[in-house]
Amino acid sequence: MTTVENNINHLADNLSTEENGMNDEISDNQFPENVHIMKTNNQLRELHTLLRDRTTCRNDFKFYADRLIRLTVEAALDQLPYVPYDVITPTGNCFQGLRHEKGTLCISLMRSGEAMEKGIRECCRSIRIGKILINEGHVIYAKLPSDVNRRRLLVAYPVITTGSTVLTGLEVLIKEYQCKQSNMILITLFSTPDGLKHICELYPDLTIVISEINIVAPNHFGQKYFGTD
Repeated sequence: MTTVENNINHLADNLSTEENGMNDEISDNQFPENVHIMKTNNQLRELHTLLRDRTTCRNDFKFYADRLIRLTVEAALDQLPYVPYDVITPTGNCFQGLRHEKGTLCISLMRSGEAMEKGIRECCRSIRIGKILINEGHVIYAKLPSDVNRRRLLVAYPVITTGSTVLTGLEVLIKEYQCKQSNMILITLFSTPDGLKHICELYPDLTIVISEINIVAPNHFGQKYFGTD
């Protein structure tokens, strides 16, 4: 094999590594225990693939994105507190079950966070949704219930790169609305390792649920979902 061929192969390997990112190497034990990375399976990997494929049309993109959002929201709901709840079945038997404590609120970090509202409403039909609009580190608009500091919060934002938007939203909730980190669950689809670590360092009591950590985050997500690409 010639030197030129060796260099080409080396370049191809580097490009392949960059595209695949670090997902296969990253596990829960590389992050604090409050970071819950969804277990990769064939279905999840296919959705990650289709959402990155530049040939995926917008209608299909929204369909696959909504599926992934729903799966991630379901995983996040498992982190809510549950209490014992007994019911009587149609056959008259007692079933000792569970139900989650009421009072959960969704906080959508606009605009990308609005893409996740549909999936959250499908899982929590009557949930209230507050909104925070952030642009370049500044809060432009916030509409939240007056009792937000007494609620469990699902903070929705689909893609984290540097983490600046999420950090601004969390700062507003904690400093201006006196919300507790321990009462918040950040739901995100994709994040870079650095962005996620930065959030964990500043907010160590925050629970995070994520479908994938990768050095190459699909930053086109919001534009493709809303058709502004």
